Amino acid sequence: MAVIRRVAVLSLHTSPMEQPGSGDAGGMNVYIRELASALAEAGVEVEIFTRSTSAGQPAVEHPYPGVCVHNVLAGPVRKIPKEHLPELLHSMVAEIEQIRRRQPHGRYDIIHSHYWVSGIAGLELSELWDVPLVHTMHTMAKVKNLLLESGEQPEPRRREVGEHRIVDGAARLIANTSAEAAELVSHYGADFDVIDVAPPGVDLSIFTPAFRARSRAERGVPPDTFHLVFAGRIQRLKGPHVLLKAAALLRSHRPGINLRLTILGALSGNKDFNLRQLIAEAGMDDVVTHLPPVRAPELASWFRSADVVVMPSYSESFGLVALEAQACGTPVVGTRVGGLSRAICHGRTGLLVDGHHAADWADALEALYDDPGTRADMGRAASIRAENSGWQRTAAITLESYHAAVDNYAGHRLVPAVRAP
Repeated sequence: MAVIRRVAVLSLHTSPMEQPGSGDAGGMNVYIRELASALAEAGVEVEIFTRSTSAGQPAVEHPYPGVCVHNVLAGPVRKIPKEHLPELLHSMVAEIEQIRRRQPHGRYDIIHSHYWVSGIAGLELSELWDVPLVHTMHTMAKVKNLLLESGEQPEPRRREVGEHRIVDGAARLIANTSAEAAELVSHYGADFDVIDVAPPGVDLSIFTPAFRARSRAERGVPPDTFHLVFAGRIQRLKGPHVLLKAAALLRSHRPGINLRLTILGALSGNKDFNLRQLIAEAGMDDVVTHLPPVRAPELASWFRSADVVVMPSYSESFGLVALEAQACGTPVVGTRVGGLSRAICHGRTGLLVDGHHAADWADALEALYDDPGTRADMGRAASIRAENSGWQRTAAITLESYHAAVDNYAGHRLVPAVRAP
């Protein structure tokens, strides 16, 4: 078995150092950062390459022992829409190569790219460095386009073409769930034998079920309050408008309810998505608090203060928020889509809702409001289920994928070329 000493990780469209819940930063940022830390703990040096977006950024950051982040200079030193990043691919590849040349070690054993823009760069660097590429999609254009609502812009054709190239050219593909693996096969013709499923993890030192009453007191949530929490980017894809309508229906069904809804996140994508206006239209100004995204320890406290965490997403590759909330002992109500179908055990750790009709979501929330005993049972089951979901497990599976990629890559190079007669 090949020895993996050093991996180059590509996350060019968003930095793992960014605050999740704002801009393009979300679960993928957490995934890359926490996976890198767990790989470093396992003895693998991790160098992450991302595009520099601020003049004040250092060239290199060291978030954890054994992990460094290279802020690559390519294009304007500011944030730009990710749709424009393909125009900078060649300059990013050239700059990454220059950074590699300056390193004392001079080489990497493998490349692991995340999201399609990084995957295209990974294909070029794989050929340039003569090392295998492992790729994680996180989201896929064809899947997102199947879930579009009327009037929404589809993912561009060049992204679909690019994702096909990555599937054809990567040595291994890592999916977050078995459902995502099936989508790679059905939509992109991927070979099932080159796909590894590495579920995301949870930092179990932060996301814990202890001191729930203390968290409610610290967050100013009285014991008799039915507290709902939404955490994520403020965009239509995440469904906060569905939650607002459902919460308004719940209050109309239960006039005496002491309801509170906390929304944690920043506007992302379409600037026409006006959360304040949606709150007003739902008649929920008096119960909704909107706060900016918060760091993991504070997020865990908010989850512990909640009776239910709500995720009415239209698409989720793995639903990291659901895993983190459940690790805090809080049941989750989520859409039966993507990774949420796996993250939430319906009827045991939370509830799954089909579709986005506000009445269905109100019914699910009302059922949990009416049965605090079931909420408590679900919370206990959720925290127990999360106990085996540390990032170390994700890192171990990922390392196995790296070894398979390197071994198969070396084997192909040993096969002599067949000459035409």
